[in-house]
Amino acid sequence: MTGETAAGERLRRWRLVLGGGPADGTGHELAGRDAAMDRTLGALYGSDPKGGGASGRERSAGLGGSAPQVVRWLGDIRTYFPTSVVQVMQRDAIDRLGLSALLLEPEMLEAVEADVHLVGTLLSLHKAMPETTKQTARAVVRKVVDDLEKKLATRTRATLSGALDRSARVHRPRHRDIDWDRTIRANLKHFLPEHGTVVPERLIGYGRASQAVKKDVVLCIDQSGSMAASVVYASVFGAVLASMRSIDTKLVVFDTSVVDLTDRLDDPVDVLFGTQLGGGTDINRALAYCQSLITRPAETVVVLISDLYEGGIRDEMLKRVAAMKAAGVQFVALLALSDEGAPSYDREHAAALAALGAPAFACTPDLFPEIMAAAIEKRPLPIPDSDT
Repeated sequence: MTGETAAGERLRRWRLVLGGGPADGTGHELAGRDAAMDRTLGALYGSDPKGGGASGRERSAGLGGSAPQVVRWLGDIRTYFPTSVVQVMQRDAIDRLGLSALLLEPEMLEAVEADVHLVGTLLSLHKAMPETTKQTARAVVRKVVDDLEKKLATRTRATLSGALDRSARVHRPRHRDIDWDRTIRANLKHFLPEHGTVVPERLIGYGRASQAVKKDVVLCIDQSGSMAASVVYASVFGAVLASMRSIDTKLVVFDTSVVDLTDRLDDPVDVLFGTQLGGGTDINRALAYCQSLITRPAETVVVLISDLYEGGIRDEMLKRVAAMKAAGVQFVALLALSDEGAPSYDREHAAALAALGAPAFACTPDLFPEIMAAAIEKRPLPIPDSDT
């Protein structure tokens, strides 16, 4: 690329970023595909959602309140931008221009690029949806959930199956149950060079299926509005865990009330439509219910997924966590279960949990299987460095 061509490309890119008008300073005119891209960007970013101009100017472009116009715009952005950018622009359109109400119309739902964030928005609106829209909304949610389950299920099952096997290891195994890899590594100090062999003074073996101890997992999920993406991922993981015979899974969602959705775990879409995003938060009440489900503390993992903004009785909440840990429960506190950046959370409550030996940290979906495996094996959790 020549210097002149490179300079022209830079001007073109700046022109698309700045949006044109006398103040952009580029003097670059757009045509063809670039002009069409500029119109789609201008419809969203070219005017203040409250009526003022962007960068000191007004544009004639905009999405207004017309569903057909928005549907056309959704088609345009898919033409000009990759899926990841389309999803960001959709979220911006909903937030900046207040288009949530249009998601109640079937033609809008059929046009959107579905992702976790859109599912969260639909779940917050589904109580207000007309019957003609609910079936379409459910199909959109189903597509996202199915895609997530395909992506997450295999690795989760493999990781947790390994953890369950290791937790059932025995040290006086029968010959057919010996874990030779771990046995050799544990006995390397007994290597006899003159014989070229290791003397296995300590045998390590896998427990057979009859020896494996079933684990109980209780997922306790905050369904306040800020936790929407976490609710989606937790519902998918709950269904995956419930499909494993060696894990007895319970799923509880809460705001100021508590709802047990365990009987819907065979279908995460049913779980999601059983939630009600928004409202207050009573973590203490939710943990009280979870305590009532625990019958084998030493074989139980409780996972609290919450930003810890407690509206209930703080001291009682902490006492419940302390009591569960003292009884032998593995307690995990996740500030978020999503691909988002650092979440907003109550730092005082997070510090109080950490003082009880239950550090609170954000977790990505990719890390969740490792977190659960560590909890099942009762070993230190792989906590990201940047979290509490």
